[in-house]
Amino acid sequence: MKAADVRGMTPDQIADSLLNLKKEQFNLRFQAATGQVEKTHRVNEIRKDIARLKTILRGKQASA
Repeated sequence: MKAADVRGMTPDQIADSLLNLKKEQFNLRFQAATGQVEKTHRVNEIRKDIARLKTILRGKQASA
């Protein structure tokens, strides 16, 4: 997910994407604990995407 794409989203859309990523992160954590995760790099990507979404959402809230 690119920052430019996120900046074009509304705060509600960002919150929905954030919720979906947190659910995916939760599932990947369980897969990692049981040794079933196939795409280990996806864990880091999701973590960075969550941070990116939170940063942009906070910026939008501060400017409003």
